[in-house]
Amino acid sequence: MTIDLEALYIDLHQHPELSFQETRTAGIAAQHLRDLGLEVEEGVGVTGVVGVLRNGDGPVVWVRADMDALPVEEQTGLAYASTAHGVDPAGTTVPVMHACGHDMHVTAMIGAVEKLVAERDQWSGTLVVVIQPAEEYGAGARAMLDAGVLDRYPKPDVVLGQHVTPLPAGIIGVRSGTQMAASDGLTVTLHGRGGHGSRPHATIDPVVMAAATVMRLQTITSREIDPQGVAVVTVGSIHAGLKNNIIPAEAKLELSLRYPNEEAREKVLASVERIVRAEATASGAEREPEIRTDHTLPATINDEDATARVTAALQRALGEASVIDPGMFTGSEDVSWFARDAGVPLVFWFWGGIDPVRFAEASAAGRLEKDIPTNHSPFFAPEIHPTIEVGVTALSAAAREFLG
Repeated sequence: MTIDLEALYIDLHQHPELSFQETRTAGIAAQHLRDLGLEVEEGVGVTGVVGVLRNGDGPVVWVRADMDALPVEEQTGLAYASTAHGVDPAGTTVPVMHACGHDMHVTAMIGAVEKLVAERDQWSGTLVVVIQPAEEYGAGARAMLDAGVLDRYPKPDVVLGQHVTPLPAGIIGVRSGTQMAASDGLTVTLHGRGGHGSRPHATIDPVVMAAATVMRLQTITSREIDPQGVAVVTVGSIHAGLKNNIIPAEAKLELSLRYPNEEAREKVLASVERIVRAEATASGAEREPEIRTDHTLPATINDEDATARVTAALQRALGEASVIDPGMFTGSEDVSWFARDAGVPLVFWFWGGIDPVRFAEASAAGRLEKDIPTNHSPFFAPEIHPTIEVGVTALSAAAREFLG
């Protein structure tokens, strides 16, 4: 019986789950894989799923999809929009949405496996399906590796993955070399001296300290990085205080840093530390600020030879004009940990999910940034068709290129 992929996608979209909480999503994916005849194990790396399809002698190909959602309140207005809520690691109830398209990733994965099962008389080898949790935390791949996936399942000869993005539906973006940036997530705690809002002279105000720090951090990319280089310094969260007439004792900043290579990483991290400590000193802080690394992700680097093979396979399957070089994305991914730990090639590509007419109109009007929602936006939702079909075709064609 053919799987209704549209219904699967809508169901996953309406029932998003936060990182390491994807029990329902994992159960649905696992059951589909079992129904397709794969050997399946759940709970790998907390909520991860691994499915194995052995089909004679030949290479071992790992295909990976991530499944976690984000603490975002959906504003797409779609009939199947999420109204779900969840509890984040801090114990706060938050709205939850598939604002990054991981529901589409799982749907396309199930469709690709279904296609490969139907065509199993045409290829030989072993397919390992990895449904990964907690990509948004940058922790899910590492959790699965720490759970022993490389020892417990057939070791890969190549790792493949894909990500839906705001390109026109039908377009694939892939390039050899650095496809996505490296990243660090930092939490900075600035220590002041709290007191009454009417007596600021008796305090050391961490809110002002934080404001000065945020503004100075912006000069890293504008004044310290070569204009021809690439780096991103984003302060995505500021927390300080509980009441308007109380100067708090501390302020916390959460930073997202992106860079294309280790040299840029070292430069940006050193600049962040210098600025944070200098602004604390300038504010008269009596305690040194604390800088904690919450996650570190390597650059997503596509193997040159394997990427050439995948590119050719995608061109054959979807047409030469449908495959482009999208340039390096400054977003980051943890998929490369699988290939890095295994010591094998990685190929990771993007596929479009935006109505081509809408995209063309926005481009012609110079309004792409305003009119086309990006991943993590409360308005982001890929067109169901042909996004599903292209994702299924792309992933299955890439896998077949190595399975022979």
